[in-house]
Amino acid sequence: MPDLPAQRMLLVHAHPDDETIGQGATMARYVAEGRGVTLVTCTGGEMGEILVPELEHLADDQQGGLAEHRRGELEAAMKELGVTDHRYLGGFGTYRDSGMQWHPDGHAIPADDVHANAFWNADLTEAAAHLVAVIREVRPQVLVTYDDFGGYGHPDHIQAHRVATYAVSLAAVPSFRPDLGEAWDVAKVYWGTMSESRMRAGLRLLRDAGDTTTFEGMDPDGPLPPIVTPDELLTAEIDAIAHVDRKMDAMRAHATQITTDGPFFALSNNVGDTAWGIESFRIAKGTPAPGPDGLETDLFAGL
Repeated sequence: MPDLPAQRMLLVHAHPDDETIGQGATMARYVAEGRGVTLVTCTGGEMGEILVPELEHLADDQQGGLAEHRRGELEAAMKELGVTDHRYLGGFGTYRDSGMQWHPDGHAIPADDVHANAFWNADLTEAAAHLVAVIREVRPQVLVTYDDFGGYGHPDHIQAHRVATYAVSLAAVPSFRPDLGEAWDVAKVYWGTMSESRMRAGLRLLRDAGDTTTFEGMDPDGPLPPIVTPDELLTAEIDAIAHVDRKMDAMRAHATQITTDGPFFALSNNVGDTAWGIESFRIAKGTPAPGPDGLETDLFAGL
């Protein structure tokens, strides 16, 4: 399709703000380089914790309206990153945020009460078909989503992984729903993650600076949460330090979810641009094309 950029990336995320925290710098870099960047957000984030006191009335158990507000935050964040193609899976309001609770072991699990229309309850084939339509329209060579645990166990992250994985398979089958467009095989699929060595180094700098509250309970030399990946299992590290300011501005746009005095900005202030300007990935499909240090420096490498 001549009207599409030569190289195209599709990101599949659960809630508004997940995309910026995970791959905001990479998104900004690729936009600046003229590559196509499309974001699909699977829910409106109705159940998110509201960190702005004057907006607490938007909570689902009060007046409601948080999803619509976060829709505006997402639009503002995408303007900061330069991303012009962002959509909701099946259209805004198709799937609700499922909510979550914390397991005693420290990871997320489904809430006791899950709304009937929650993404966690979505029919897998139906949800995947919505994404197949986007894949066949955008025809990305690269797709980015979560690992099978959703990073930290959030049911919507896990469901986004499942939907993305199934949709990639279905999109390549010519006889599956030809009404959704011509079959397309996504060449490379990545799971976003965090580097263990970088996380430990960052925590060490925080603790040495006397900060004991940012990522409270994490020991630079102790066990780390599952969202952190041992370096030997990483496939790619994208250096987008030149665009980290745009990522931080996009984080500020997600004001109900991210505070400027919270852990993300504390890490940036103490560790510097590398904290959020270098983003890590594990390959789930395709053939990596690593550089001299064993890591890819471009998700499109080898294509």
